[in-house]
Amino acid sequence: MAVTALEGVGLVIVGAIASGINAVAGGGSLLSYPYLNVFMGIPAIPANATNSVGLWPGSLTGGLGFLKRFGKTRKYLPAMIPPTILGSIAGAILLLNTTDKAFRQAIPFLILLAAVLLLLQPKVKKLVGHRALPVWVAPVLQFLVALYGGFFGAGMGIMMLACFALTMEGDIHEINAVKNWLGLIINFVCSGVFIYQGGSSLVRPLEGGLLIFGGLIGGYLAAHASQRFDPDKLRNAIAVYGVGMAAYFMWRAFGVG
Repeated sequence: MAVTALEGVGLVIVGAIASGINAVAGGGSLLSYPYLNVFMGIPAIPANATNSVGLWPGSLTGGLGFLKRFGKTRKYLPAMIPPTILGSIAGAILLLNTTDKAFRQAIPFLILLAAVLLLLQPKVKKLVGHRALPVWVAPVLQFLVALYGGFFGAGMGIMMLACFALTMEGDIHEINAVKNWLGLIINFVCSGVFIYQGGSSLVRPLEGGLLIFGGLIGGYLAAHASQRFDPDKLRNAIAVYGVGMAAYFMWRAFGVG
């Protein structure tokens, strides 16, 4: 199905905004996934796979924006990469072995979870600097977060912030730097699995490419901007929107036919 000019422009804008949201507050997939699935009519699993491929370059530019902010958290990164890769692969394979109907029925609950996590983010930030768990717990938790990220992804950034706040030393920007780079790995790895396993039948090349184009711009700009303003209002607006989208997807999955 051909992409219209309006849809193409929309994809660039959505890619920029979603990647920017991911750099600032998290939850960008709450915007980009519904755009692909609802507005453009792409089936649930291909929409999710295309979304993962389309947003990972935005994670790269977002990560570059935080490159100088690692500080105390840089030492944790090597131990976090292996469970991130393994979890991402497991999550992507789980998605590929899930039926479209089952995934559509899971989507409302996954979106609602992401929205709730966004609302809880201020409480997560209060945990920073009050490390309560041993460092070895972090790789175990990261594997589970990466598994979720490979399967769906919305809200995984907040999950990582919560885990890292309890297991790492560093301020919120230092922890955010680790989160952005590990989020990049999750999206990159599961994108590779989706492309290898399904090709253009699973990942829509044009749609993904337009998301990438917008995301490269939005992710980098927002990564710098996020360090200069309070994102609370944006986060709350996204969370409210997410609750509405969860209700809509629940109606679509269980209230029709």
